[in-house]
Amino acid sequence: MDGVKPQAGKTETMDWIPILFGTFKALVLGTGMFFAIKWHYDKGKKENGTRATLRAGGKVAGVFALALLGVGLLTFFLVRTLHLNLSS
Repeated sequence: MDGVKPQAGKTETMDWIPILFGTFKALVLGTGMFFAIKWHYDKGKKENGTRATLRAGGKVAGVFALALLGVGLLTFFLVRTLHLNLSS
């Protein structure tokens, strides 16, 4: 398809595939996260009480934030070490 350009104002079917799949993925993962959080909250409410459940959730969120920061810093230093230029 070298040299063939779609007409102005028209989109091809392939242009919509990432949008549709991305929307579907966001809906499925969002629904799954909602039910996972609800299940853990209800389970913790039965066993430990609300305060302990919220404290455990805060710890998990903190560990996740630290892990995310670590991955970001690792990526940053790896890109600098390998002299990767990400600008076009």
